[in-house]
Amino acid sequence: MRVGLVVSEFNYSITSMMSQRTVDHAPLLGAEVVRELKVAGVFDMPLAVKHLLEQDDIDGVVTIGVVIRGETGHDEVVIAHTTRKMVDLALDFNKPVGLGITGPGMTRLQAENRIDNGMRALEAVVKLHRAIQGPESA
Repeated sequence: MRVGLVVSEFNYSITSMMSQRTVDHAPLLGAEVVRELKVAGVFDMPLAVKHLLEQDDIDGVVTIGVVIRGETGHDEVVIAHTTRKMVDLALDFNKPVGLGITGPGMTRLQAENRIDNGMRALEAVVKLHRAIQGPESA
């Protein structure tokens, strides 16, 4: 299975660790990360996800980001709109999109404690791909 990653550069000290763990975990699942796109923030992810899903050599996409609580409800708006659009894209392209984005409502320390979420999102993408396509295509 060939996977693309979309990684937010906002909070990159955390997302870079999430991304590396996800890439390292892929071979254990019979997957290969063939492309990684970096975007400014989580809100910018849907266009990059769409670009990857359009590629014939991409079977699924994993998103990696961190949305930390601020002084306003901005974190909730960002995650709600972004995840909704990613679900729409998965349905439009009939390819799985994994939510390796942590938040909203988290502190930085809580985000640091969730750096394995990208790996779990990759596991979900691989499982869904196998369920849809059959185990021989994973």
